[in-house]
Amino acid sequence: MPDPRFFSPAGPFTLEELAGRAGAALAPGADRQRQFANVAALADAGPDDVAFLDNRRYLRAFGESKAGCCLVEPRFADRAPAGMQVLLTDKPYRGFALVAQAFYPEEPVVGGVHARAIVDPSAEIAPSVRIDAGVVVGARTVIGERCWIGANAVIGDGVTIGDDTAVGACSVLQYCLIGQRVLIHPGVCIGNRGFGFAIDPEGHVRIPQTGRVIVEDDVEIGANAAIDRGMGPDTVIGRGSMIDNLVMIGHNARLGRGCIVIAQAGISGSTKLGNHVIVAAKAGLSGHLTVGDGARVAAAAGVMRDIPAGGAVGGIPAVPLRQWHRQTVALSRLARGKTAEDE
Repeated sequence: MPDPRFFSPAGPFTLEELAGRAGAALAPGADRQRQFANVAALADAGPDDVAFLDNRRYLRAFGESKAGCCLVEPRFADRAPAGMQVLLTDKPYRGFALVAQAFYPEEPVVGGVHARAIVDPSAEIAPSVRIDAGVVVGARTVIGERCWIGANAVIGDGVTIGDDTAVGACSVLQYCLIGQRVLIHPGVCIGNRGFGFAIDPEGHVRIPQTGRVIVEDDVEIGANAAIDRGMGPDTVIGRGSMIDNLVMIGHNARLGRGCIVIAQAGISGSTKLGNHVIVAAKAGLSGHLTVGDGARVAAAAGVMRDIPAGGAVGGIPAVPLRQWHRQTVALSRLARGKTAEDE
């Protein structure tokens, strides 16, 4: 359960209110006015809690759960234990997320500039912005309404930040334009010079990196991620993309809408991802590639070729996912001194 020292739930909410927030339907005979006080996992929930079932592997836990309410797909509703209120939805995890947001809304921003912050006089700061201790805001910077700039963050000259954006402690933003409702976690570096130079035995020659980083609306960037500015073209992070902790995105890279890039993955310079691409943890994409809409890259894959729309790859070098699984099985047989015929 959430530690009350850090998290205090809103509510309580009636079953009818929760159904509205989740976009779910009430099961027949539901007690519309029954109230609930919190959210919890199936195994931990009590009679005042809301849980969810999104994987049939947990059907047994669902049948044994003490949760007072559960979001489930209609096909599993008859497995609910006696007394449990059921909310019916084809997307129970999404519904649970919306319910959890109701119980734990984002903390409202209270505007004010800390006395130990350094803000250039030419910066345009909306009066509703919160700027914590140790922050440095450069010249000609523009920060929109209800933003929160965490302690010791550095916002470079000319940077713009849209409304309702949060910048975590110790982050560094330079040469970038940040959209609205962006969540930047602590330690993020956006707009560092791209890794570009002419290789020469007499001494490598750095190429000026004169592009920017464009982060569109509703993006989340995890702790200690790094996104380099472009060499001339901009580096672009598409609307609604989710970037996990410790991700590296190189100069001139472009991510489409709704991409997901998971921890420790790296995307090399000038590689372009379409919309809703998923790159799993520790995967690496070499430079100048094109990855089509809806493609998936398995964890720890090494991608050296373009991926078509809807494609799924894994392995080093990355190959279509089914081929990778066949290669893995074949290698396992060889290691045991067997062939497919032996088995």
